[in-house]
Amino acid sequence: MFSLTVRRSFMIAHSLPRESFGPAQGLHGATFVAEVSFRRAELNADAVVIDIGAAGDMLQEVLDQLNYKNLDELPEFAGQLTTTEFLARHIAERLAEKLPDAAALQGLDVTLRETPDAWASYSLDLHQRQ
Repeated sequence: MFSLTVRRSFMIAHSLPRESFGPAQGLHGATFVAEVSFRRAELNADAVVIDIGAAGDMLQEVLDQLNYKNLDELPEFAGQLTTTEFLARHIAERLAEKLPDAAALQGLDVTLRETPDAWASYSLDLHQRQ
């Protein structure tokens, strides 16, 4: 299995209004480093998994919809707990919608790093989506 990974950062504000989140119940900010690995069994005709520039551009387009936003105010997240895990899945699903040839890829993995010591990931199998 081959993979290609791109990385970008973004900042959000949100709250996690449940007792289990302690001080994160209130409105707070988070800065994430988003890493996305695109996976495929065999390289394409150009001997790549996906064009690295296109992969970075797609990730940036998805993150631009979140960057500097208060997620509590976005209608698409109404009633959701926008945890790091939830956001990793959201980003994976938005990326999958943008892929020009999703059938050629096996899947993608999104890792959101909140700190060098804490992160969450989501793996999306693109063949199960179809």
